[in-house]
Amino acid sequence: MDYMKLAVDATVEGMDKGHGGPFGATIVRGDEVIAAVSNTMMKDTDPSAHAEMVAIRVACEKLGTMDLSDCVIYATCEPCPMCMGAIIWSGVKEVHYCSTRNDAATHGFSDIHLREYLDGSDESVVNMIKVEDREDCDNLWEHFHKLKEEKVTSI
Repeated sequence: MDYMKLAVDATVEGMDKGHGGPFGATIVRGDEVIAAVSNTMMKDTDPSAHAEMVAIRVACEKLGTMDLSDCVIYATCEPCPMCMGAIIWSGVKEVHYCSTRNDAATHGFSDIHLREYLDGSDESVVNMIKVEDREDCDNLWEHFHKLKEEKVTSI
């Protein structure tokens, strides 16, 4: 089966419906297609609704897990840093892509500002301010571990 073609077809359908731009993704586990989607940024008014993000959300919901380590992603374009973060968090180890980040930039979809912020070469993108002395925030860690412990001991 041509998994990239499924991503392309989903992308064309999404663009025709006004759901988003020229990006799509397919997630496959073994021979099973788990998700074939376009990005839905315009439809959902959501800057995080890139195709890879949408595909990961669909796959996690469909499979009932956040662990997609046995899945492969086929993306019509090289994933941006946000999508790579989600891909890595979900455990996916293999991504096939066609267009490059440079191809995307040529067509008005540059992610260079993200890449330069993340590599430390441009800190002007966002002003990060560390808030000090917040015991209520510090206590969230303890609360999390307490709930986790209670869940384990109740089994």
